[in-house]
Amino acid sequence: MNSIKKFFKLEEHGTTVKTELLAGLTTFFAMVYILMVNADMFTATGVSYGAVYIATAISAVVGTVLIGLLSNLPLAQASGMGLNAFFVYTVCLGFGFTYANALVLVLIDGLVFIALTLTGLRKKIFEAIPDAVRVAIPAGIGLFIAFLGLQNAKIVIPSTSTGVTLGSFNLLSQPWGNVMPMLVTIAAFLAIAIMSKKNIKGAVLYGILGGAALYYLLGLTVPDFYANLGITMSSPFDAFGEFFNESFAKVFTEGFDFSAYAEANGTANLVLMILTTALAFCMVDMFDTIGTLYGACSRGNMLTEEGEVPNMDRAMLADAIATTTGAICGTSTVTTFVESSAGVAEGGRTGLSSMATAFLFFVAMFLSPIAQLIPSCATAAALIYVGVLMMSCVTKIDWQSPESAIPAFLTLAMMPFSYNISYGIAFGLISYVVIHAFTGKIREIKIGTWVITALFLAMLFLTH
Repeated sequence: MNSIKKFFKLEEHGTTVKTELLAGLTTFFAMVYILMVNADMFTATGVSYGAVYIATAISAVVGTVLIGLLSNLPLAQASGMGLNAFFVYTVCLGFGFTYANALVLVLIDGLVFIALTLTGLRKKIFEAIPDAVRVAIPAGIGLFIAFLGLQNAKIVIPSTSTGVTLGSFNLLSQPWGNVMPMLVTIAAFLAIAIMSKKNIKGAVLYGILGGAALYYLLGLTVPDFYANLGITMSSPFDAFGEFFNESFAKVFTEGFDFSAYAEANGTANLVLMILTTALAFCMVDMFDTIGTLYGACSRGNMLTEEGEVPNMDRAMLADAIATTTGAICGTSTVTTFVESSAGVAEGGRTGLSSMATAFLFFVAMFLSPIAQLIPSCATAAALIYVGVLMMSCVTKIDWQSPESAIPAFLTLAMMPFSYNISYGIAFGLISYVVIHAFTGKIREIKIGTWVITALFLAMLFLTH
């Protein structure tokens, strides 16, 4: 015990083993939903629920252990919300890459981040992105995630006349079995909000579990509800079998075969899409990680005297290695979770908190059959609420100044409207460069900003 205290410097940080363990438990409860949401989302690519569940858990364990040991920060990592949506709905279903192809792009993201972090260039690249665009990215991702949640719950549905519209709650024209899941989502979402307001730790998890319980309870009122569920319970180790058969190392065995995409779209298009999409993964991952590091540490009064995150380079290296590991395991980009702030608020100050969270993620790997019982209407509530959490950054945008407001608005609006995170970033950067160039502020545009904007223009004109 003394060795643990010395290694994590508990006394220096004014904390105890008990406090750190409770903080780790709190963080786990706040973010464990990612195992279910991520696995459910990836089924759209044709990969089984169990395979991605295990891949997500392993990458979460690796990333959380690394950030705890390398940086001694009470933070946790897993496949990032928003980044997984980009992987599934944009790269795979939108661009037409296979699941394994997309993993190659995530692998490139991780390897590039390792190189950039070790050379110190990652921070310089981040600084090349103007504040007006950078601060709006989390909000854009939040809107995108909430939009996905509303669609998964069928609260928002496709419309031939308007594109999308509100799902029908009319019990006179709709079967109760169609309306009930939407009501469960709304109830679970509001329950999460109420519990969060009352500072109940793990509100998101409790909301998902409560939503699931309500779903099955109300299922008693739906004819043939249980007969049509289609859920089969199996040994937890079956998920490991699916993981090794469908996900693990697919990035190497199948990922580098881009022949199908090249035949359909041309080799030149393939090269450009790989470059621009990998760039999108890198940019979103970078903004998400650095923003979360600053936010969580600021909330816990853990910033240095210079206002910087302690051991930030080591924390980013942990993120990069975890992303690489995630690609090998078969999941999307791994990043630091904003829900780590719940553990920080609970008193977590060191990497011991991360160790506790990582241990719980390890245990969760053996509970995949139980997790399959969680319906999408329950996880949709979590998606919507996480979208709310990511909107707080809009208060930092100077809405009275067009040179800031326009790039910020386009960044956050184009993500959900175009169903693509990278397009939002592209429109934000392009508008920033154009406005500054034609208002006598061309010298304020950094060289790195010009380069990244040029790449995005190439993506839009040559690939879309």
